[in-house]
Amino acid sequence: MKDRGARGETQAGHARVAAAGAVVAACVLAALLLFAAEGGDYRVKARFLNAGQLVQGNHVDIGGTEAGLVEDFEITPDGQAEVEISVDEEYAPLRQGTRAVIRASGLTSPSGRYVQLMLPAEPEAGPEIPDGGVIDVDSTTTQVDLDQFFNIFDRPTRRALQNFYKGGQRQYAGRGDQANAGLKYLSPQLAASTRLFEELRHEPPVLERFLVDSSRFVTALAERRDDLAALIGNLNATTRALGSENEALAEAVGRLPGFMRQANTTYVNLRSTLDALDPFVEASKPVAKRLGPYLDELRPFAREAVPTVRDVSALVRSRGAANDVTELNRTYPPLVDIALDTRAREIDFGSGPKEVGERRGAFAELTQALRDSAPIVAHGRPYTPDLFGWFDDFSHTGAYDALGSFSRVQTYFNAFTVSEGLPDRLLSLPDRGAAFRSIAKLRQTKRCPGAAEEAAGDGSNVWSEEQQEALDCRESDRATGPIE
Repeated sequence: MKDRGARGETQAGHARVAAAGAVVAACVLAALLLFAAEGGDYRVKARFLNAGQLVQGNHVDIGGTEAGLVEDFEITPDGQAEVEISVDEEYAPLRQGTRAVIRASGLTSPSGRYVQLMLPAEPEAGPEIPDGGVIDVDSTTTQVDLDQFFNIFDRPTRRALQNFYKGGQRQYAGRGDQANAGLKYLSPQLAASTRLFEELRHEPPVLERFLVDSSRFVTALAERRDDLAALIGNLNATTRALGSENEALAEAVGRLPGFMRQANTTYVNLRSTLDALDPFVEASKPVAKRLGPYLDELRPFAREAVPTVRDVSALVRSRGAANDVTELNRTYPPLVDIALDTRAREIDFGSGPKEVGERRGAFAELTQALRDSAPIVAHGRPYTPDLFGWFDDFSHTGAYDALGSFSRVQTYFNAFTVSEGLPDRLLSLPDRGAAFRSIAKLRQTKRCPGAAEEAAGDGSNVWSEEQQEALDCRESDRATGPIE
């Protein structure tokens, strides 16, 4: 029994030794695989601002594929981290333009760092980097940890950022479904924005002009910021006033469709009116050019007329009772009765009033008078220069020079002073009449317009026979020329 027990203990001891040896062998094999792995023979040094928690044995990544290992670290005299990396033979040698970036497998993970190499494109690749060469700091990027990012914010900023996320949580609390439904439209919007920027990329001059014009526009707004602030303030007051009248605004909006339909009909009818106005506009263009000097002269008159118009305005309507034309007009009979009503006309012959017809309103009488006087006015219109010429001569009794006013004196002879060298007392009355008729032009009852002037040599102030017949005038009645 003792021999059998001793033999069993011996076998159990051998089993334990074998198991321990297997464990040691597995650890040694894992260590060899993990720590004793050798990179490629080609090595380069990449300089970073800091090593970003790299350790020896971290792998090197090219295009998502493991392509080498981190071998060693050194600190340069200027305080930069020089990381030595080995690169597998299939990716060696690297070329100038290669960029090295320290990356992490996660934002919050301090471990699992690796070096990513981004190879340059063939046209941009420079010469080869020799074995042991250096990728300078201007071609490397250090991993920025999340806590480093947040450390750039001061305490008030961090608190505001926290409040921002809390506000976002309250904003979307209970509205997740609506937010998800809205996000469905984000993709089409981004696609449309992509097409927009593609179009802008094809037209750089147009985009440049748009940006320049926008800059000028914003600059102009900045120069007029005080006026813009007043505009916004007034707009705020207007909007507030509209909001306080929401019922009236709702009623106006309700009536707007009918108004728009009526306006649409009006605009459609307006097209034919505009077509009919085209000849009028064409005919008005020469007149419009001549109207400019007249308006230039009218401007000083309008400026000087402002006080007069102000006084007339005060005369027409002024504060107080019984002190303006408007209130005076209220004391007159209603204008509609005088202007439009037709009433019976009555005359009192001593035995009481009797109706002798009707009396039309002033407007009806005026219309008839204007209609009847139109031929008379049309006949007298060509004589306008003659009439104004008479006004001009009649209104001037003298003239002025540097010495003051003066008058011209002319001697006129009438029918009773005409003689043929004989004293008036020796010439009989019948003889005076005969003498007057011999030197005067008589019976000029049908003078044409402008007949007081001498006939021009080119005939420009001589009316044709058709015009004379229409005016019922005669060229022979011209006031100048030889005496018949």
